[in-house]
Amino acid sequence: MAIRGEFSSRIGFVLAAAGSAVGLGNIWGFPTKVASNGGAAFVLVYLLLAFVLAYPVLMAELIIGRSTRSNMVDALGKISNSWMGRATGVWGGVTVALILSFYAIVGGWMLVYFADSAVNVVGMEAASDWLLESSVLRDVLFCAVFLVLTSLIVIGGVKSGIEKWSVRLMPTLVVIIVALIVYVSFQPGAVEGWSAYLVPDFSQIMNPDLLISAMGQAFFSMSLGVGTMLVYGSYVSKNENLPTLGASVALVDIGVAVIAGMLIIPSMYVALNNGVEIFTADGALIQGDTLIFKVLPALFDTIGTVGLLVAFAFFALMVIAAVTSSISMLEVPVAYLVESKGLARKRAVWTVTTVIFVASSVIIFNFEQLFGLVIALTTQYSQPLLGLALCIFAGWVWRRDAILQELRQGNEDIESGWFWKIWPWYVRFVCPVIIFIMFYRSVV
Repeated sequence: MAIRGEFSSRIGFVLAAAGSAVGLGNIWGFPTKVASNGGAAFVLVYLLLAFVLAYPVLMAELIIGRSTRSNMVDALGKISNSWMGRATGVWGGVTVALILSFYAIVGGWMLVYFADSAVNVVGMEAASDWLLESSVLRDVLFCAVFLVLTSLIVIGGVKSGIEKWSVRLMPTLVVIIVALIVYVSFQPGAVEGWSAYLVPDFSQIMNPDLLISAMGQAFFSMSLGVGTMLVYGSYVSKNENLPTLGASVALVDIGVAVIAGMLIIPSMYVALNNGVEIFTADGALIQGDTLIFKVLPALFDTIGTVGLLVAFAFFALMVIAAVTSSISMLEVPVAYLVESKGLARKRAVWTVTTVIFVASSVIIFNFEQLFGLVIALTTQYSQPLLGLALCIFAGWVWRRDAILQELRQGNEDIESGWFWKIWPWYVRFVCPVIIFIMFYRSVV
């Protein structure tokens, strides 16, 4: 059997795990939720919920992963000693594959706009027209390119693939965001954007919709429930203090979401100042794909030649955010095939990539019927239920002495600290209740 990979450094793990968590949702979902839900008041609620809900579930995944040194299917099978654990692991693997099948389509769109910004810099108008004309051929082609990019990184394994590229891509992502923040902040209209983002409206802080929205954002932004953090945790050295490591990942993820808001919201108000519409018919700020593919490109068009370079930097940022998330998703089923089925890593990667590409193509050919449906089934229904299942495994099924023994390897005094006094009962009683309420509210 092949020797399992392991992250070579703490910073390598933190950047890889944060890269998994920092995805397109941090950049196109979080900022507009902040501006539409009380500004800095939403940020405070989000920070609170990230640590009272998302962090404990993140820790459950990391502890299970490192203890079992296994993929999600085998890990849950080992700690539960039952077929139920393995079945939950398979369910997580199918969910993450479906998420990646629609994520690859969106990642392909990011590559389209990145390529468009590149051809615009050199004045190739015909190429730009083809890129921006929506077609099945274009979407399938760029989805394939995105998946190949992801696969080439994952083939390198943990140290030479995932860690090596995360350590390069994540700092690049932060540098691009900061550079764009500086540029946008000096444009007319930016001050109103900063005000919408940072001035708190505390009257909204107990609004149930704000709480549910912040809870959902905190939970999903850390890519919890589908095994990515469990698999990454299985590659962590036994000497690492897991609660500290998990807190570092949570802080980097939250930090990137917050600074993304410092870019997106002022950019929207600069666009408004330049005559671009940034509100929907009912007065809400535009978010999601309309924001990324219509509002911001329209802004880049209004700022002349510099706009071409700003567009190039922005869509480079979006591609990086997409790739750092997709490599962690692809690793979940690949780890299972390598460890449980004995496939060579390269063959496992191309097998899974081919299956996901076929699923993505089916979605593209039946876009109206399937795209929204797959997103809803995976992120609204399957992901919270998987998070609930992980809490039950960590809180009720797995023996507490086994958990304590695992945590002691990185910190001998863990038993006397705050983490061990709070986390075991918290993940057992509080997290399942909160996740169930969130799930019920989002469904009903």
